Amino acid sequence: MTEYGPRPVDRRLPTEEARDLLTLVRELAEREIRPTAAEEEDAGRFPRELFRLLSESGLLSLPYDEEFGGGGQPYEVYLQVLEELAAARLTVGLGVSVHTLACHALAGFGTKEQRAEHLPDMLGGGLLGAYCLSEPSSGSDAASLTTRATRQGDTWTLEGTKAWTTHGGVADFYTVLARTGGDGARGITAFLVPGDAEGLSAAAPERKMGMKGSPTAQLHFDGVRIPDSRRLGEEGQGFTIALSALDSGRLGIAACAIGVAQAALDEALAYTAERQQFGRPIADFQGLRFMLADMATQVEAGRALYLTAARLRDAGLPFSKEAAMAKLFCTDTAMRVTTDAVQLLGGYGYTLDFPAERYMREAKVLQIVEGTNQIQRMVIARHLAGPETR
Repeated sequence: MTEYGPRPVDRRLPTEEARDLLTLVRELAEREIRPTAAEEEDAGRFPRELFRLLSESGLLSLPYDEEFGGGGQPYEVYLQVLEELAAARLTVGLGVSVHTLACHALAGFGTKEQRAEHLPDMLGGGLLGAYCLSEPSSGSDAASLTTRATRQGDTWTLEGTKAWTTHGGVADFYTVLARTGGDGARGITAFLVPGDAEGLSAAAPERKMGMKGSPTAQLHFDGVRIPDSRRLGEEGQGFTIALSALDSGRLGIAACAIGVAQAALDEALAYTAERQQFGRPIADFQGLRFMLADMATQVEAGRALYLTAARLRDAGLPFSKEAAMAKLFCTDTAMRVTTDAVQLLGGYGYTLDFPAERYMREAKVLQIVEGTNQIQRMVIARHLAGPETR
């Protein structure tokens, strides 16, 4: 009988150090993440101790400068680490991506004094971050946010509610976008808010169809006072900072999506190699072989697309359009591939005994977070055809 089944991902990595890093990540994922992923997701348990382990292992700091405790790795490498983590458990891969997003404003726009004071603990001190942009009535139209920060002397007071905050209620710090001026994008400023700030509270986590182990919650800012030394960038620069962070964050989502798709493909390959019908493995039947071929092609295309965007970023070149394309294509791919994996497993794919149904439920959210895929199409079209006429 022919040998079928999953093959290791053939990665093109730039250095021997990067190859060693990916080996370490795969070993950690197989030992610490994958064995309990299904049980913990079913129970809705957030793996807080695991994130401390990732911090100790240097995996929460990879794309940041070594000067402040970062890993000094290019995005090309960091994203492939995310892919491996997400393949083992999306709660973990997406959590690392969100933490990296939460550090972006300080690392990219903070003063040298701010970076020296806060970044070492944020990157390697066991802390976990979250990012607060969306609000109950401000999602895709982020520039219309209403959470307000009012200044009195050297102190800012924050009032308002943030929504859909990954790690809401469990994070140690929050990067918060708040209105400090008039309406529109130019009236928004970024702040670094401690997770234990007085007046900051979290609602009960949202009840979701997937990623039950990752808390997503509203945050309430009721007179939260922070010093001006925790303002990131200039007043009114917050929306520019947010857009810069989202370009990079979309690449993180793209990599996580390919991780989930790869896990679903691997599950489908293993099952169809083992499952016998009509005296032979069902992987022998052309209809199913073509499905597997299409799934593998889509995964490889998505991986190539997000790596192309990452290499542009690493070279200091514009990558906003390519980031939107990668987020769009990779998350749509994850939805298609996980759906096909459920189909290939037949009735078993619809049961909790196999992970295919979990991958399918988790893939859906990736088409929504960091800007819906409809927003990605708008971003791409603007790069191609210019702004919309009114």
